[in-house]
Parts: sequence; structure tokens; C-alpha cells
Amino acid sequence: MLNLIKNFKNDESGAVTVDWVVLTAAVVGLGLIVINAARPAITTAAGVIKADIENAAAR
Repeated sequence: MLNLIKNFKNDESGAVTVDWVVLTAAVVGLGLIVINAARPAITTAAGVIKADIENAAAR
């Protein structure tokens, strides 16, 4: 029984998976933060482009 506990304590086979899950979650979280920060500027730029296209089509 003592060997089983020692082997379980020293087993690190799932540690890499946990690391990748944490890193992936961090990348996704940072991506969402960047998208939310850039959204107003993108919306404004899209509105300007739309207006320019409508003005060009009206001529």
C-alpha cells in the first residue's frame, strides 16, 4: 500500500495536460480582452467605410 501511495505521488503524467489547459485558457482570455478593446474602433471604421461606399454609389 505504501508503494502505491509513493507511485501516485510521483506520477506526473497529467501535469502536462493541466499546463496546456491553463495556457490555452489564458490565450483565449487575452484574445477576448483584445477583441473587446478593439471593438469600438472597428465599429467606427466600418461605419466610415459604409458611409463612403454609400456616398460613392450616390454619385
